[in-house]
Amino acid sequence: MKLSLIISTYNQPESLAKVLAGVSLQKIPPDEILIADDGSGESTREVIEAWRGEAKIPTHHLWHPDNGFLKTTILNKAVAAAAGEYLIFLDGDCVPHPLFISDHRAMAERGCWVQGRRCFVREKFVGEFAPGKISVWKWILRGRLARPAKCFRLPCALVLRNQKQRGILGCNMAFWRDDVLAVNGFDESYVGRGMGADSDLGSRIYNLGRARKFVYGRAIVFHLDHPIMPRPHSAQNRKKLYDVLRTGKTRCERGVDQYLLKTPILPRADLNCENAQSDLVPDTEDFEDSVAK
Repeated sequence: MKLSLIISTYNQPESLAKVLAGVSLQKIPPDEILIADDGSGESTREVIEAWRGEAKIPTHHLWHPDNGFLKTTILNKAVAAAAGEYLIFLDGDCVPHPLFISDHRAMAERGCWVQGRRCFVREKFVGEFAPGKISVWKWILRGRLARPAKCFRLPCALVLRNQKQRGILGCNMAFWRDDVLAVNGFDESYVGRGMGADSDLGSRIYNLGRARKFVYGRAIVFHLDHPIMPRPHSAQNRKKLYDVLRTGKTRCERGVDQYLLKTPILPRADLNCENAQSDLVPDTEDFEDSVAK
């Protein structure tokens, strides 16, 4: 099984550097990394270039201009470009446990998708958080980590199989790529942050007949806390989600299909969605680009 790790980011270069440091410590690495960048500046590009200079994992940087919060668009472009059969989604402020990828590989199962959990590095201590160089126990005892029960990899995973809304989080989720394509990927009609696109995707895959493996004690990530951003469109997005739940809808109208190629993508070191349009889009110049801000 070929596995693609998709990391979303937007102008958080210090956090992204820590996330990539966590990826470098993986016991079993992904087969490729796609960094879905919603218009970050030069500092983020420098972090990615430094990583690519050292990494042995094929890494592609998908970027488009900063035209507002368009995470769903850049994620769809990453899905379209991904070569893996199985896709793991990770936010650019969530540092993976060293067994994160191997855990997701082990939990992959046809007919299911996987939702992992996260614990929290308190904002005051984010700068000191160094992947592979801290003691989780000591950080908990010093009050530097929140939700400590989610910090540890357990001897046996606790897995709940369900189709519930609680706990759907885009920062740590995994799907078979053909399931994501079957529901046409992320719905780009969702606006801004807050409840919406991640829950929508999970719910439409539920409607496809897939169960969720809601996992504790495996596939752990450490969220690097930061100030909460405004979410003025939450009510509008919630209404859209309720419509999906009410109707049993599976496919969205504005999704990944607009970026799927009729001919294969040749490997590239960098996929710029503004300047390499022919690599990602069949016949359109209508770009609204996005990523996880």
